[in-house]
Order: sequence, then C-alpha cells, then structure tokens
Amino acid sequence: MKERIIKYIQNYFSKNQLGGVVVGISGGKDSAVVAGLFTEALGKENVVGIAMPCQSIQKDMEDAKIISDYFGFQLLNIDLEETYHTFLKQINKLGNFEEKDLLNSNINLKPRLRMATLYYMAALLSATNKKNYIVAGTGNKCEIYVGYYTKGGDGTSDINVLANLTVSEVIKLGEELQVPKEILYKTPSDGLSGISDEEKLGVSYQEIETYLKKEPLREEISNKIAALHKKNLHKLKIETYNPSEDEII
Repeated sequence: MKERIIKYIQNYFSKNQLGGVVVGISGGKDSAVVAGLFTEALGKENVVGIAMPCQSIQKDMEDAKIISDYFGFQLLNIDLEETYHTFLKQINKLGNFEEKDLLNSNINLKPRLRMATLYYMAALLSATNKKNYIVAGTGNKCEIYVGYYTKGGDGTSDINVLANLTVSEVIKLGEELQVPKEILYKTPSDGLSGISDEEKLGVSYQEIETYLKKEPLREEISNKIAALHKKNLHKLKIETYNPSEDEII
C-alpha cells in the first residue's frame, strides 16, 4: 500500500507542477503517517510540518517533535493561543453571550485558525522558495464518514491520501513506514478536552469499520453511526444550485 500511495503523490505533484507540501502535525498517528508518506515521496526538504498549539497538551507538542525528528522534515511552531483570545475579545464586543452558546463556536474556531495558518504558510513558502506548496489533509475514512471534523477547519485540504483508508488501514500503513510506536498506537484525542475521540463519538473506530464493511453489529451501535453520518452529510459536499437547461438565466 505504501508504495502505491507514494507513486500517487509523485504523479500528482509532477502532473500539477507542485514543489512542496505543508502538513499540520498534531502529534497523532494520522498526521505522522501523512508526513511520513510525503517525506518518502517528495524528500524531506520539500515537506514542512506546522505545530499549532492553542490551549494544547504539552505532550502533543513533544510528540510532534518526535515525528519531525524521525522523518527529518522541518517543523515550525506557530502558537495560536494569543490569536484565539484576540478573536474572542472581538466577539465579546458584540454582546454578552452565555458560555453554553459559545461552546460549539469556540471549539471549532481552533481548527479553523489552524487551517488558515496552514494555507498562509503554503502561500508564504511558495513565494519564498519559488515553488508551489499545497496543504495536505490528515482525516481518515472513519472520521470523515461520521463527520468527526470541522467544516472549514481540519476538513479542508488540497490533497488527502488517508480519506479512503480506515483507522486499521492507517495503522498498517504506519507500520510499513515504521512510525514510532508511541505515536502510532497513541489513543486518538483532540488534545484539548482530556477525553478520547471514541469517548466523544460514543462509538469506537472498530465499530465504524465494521459498519462500513456491512458486517454484523449491535443495532444500537449501527443506528448511532447511521445517525452521525446523516447529521453530518452537509459537511461532505458543498450544496450548489444547478439551473435546468431550459431555464432562462
């Protein structure tokens, strides 16, 4: 699998005259596997990792460094905490909002600030290095199916080589790449809430895989996965209006 994906990346970059890639490095397995694939495909000199702490757990930043040291690509640290609070100060000027009303907006602001940072750095590196950089996504098939990502945040990218791979397939790929074990088998979490991704979802990634394979699964779990998918369908495709051929514009 590894060699096929590496060839895919190389062909895509050659066809589109691209020179480098920017990857957000969270300290988890998905971003580690993506960074490893692009490093092997393009060379470490054409991969730039960006760590973007924002009220984050220090261990995740340490793990990001482990990943960059292991694969040898450059890792830049851009602390977004001050930017995050500056944004919220502007929102507070609009009125006195209750914490419960701000909660979802605040949670999703962080990945949106991170994605804005990745695109900014891709443009800056393109200008300074005189070659075109793009942003790599790190979401896997299980997360995407149930909508466990932020629209306009970690759900946005120019290329995503994990989008059609389940979590177990990502782990197998990580084993091929020899991603450090403490990263590859780390419990997935957002690095902010102190609870795991699976606890937040209410289902396990293995259960999502089982559902996707149409294998037997407890009805309660199956219904929950179906409901998550339906609730988040709006994230999968931007709705557009298409006038019929005989309509006058």
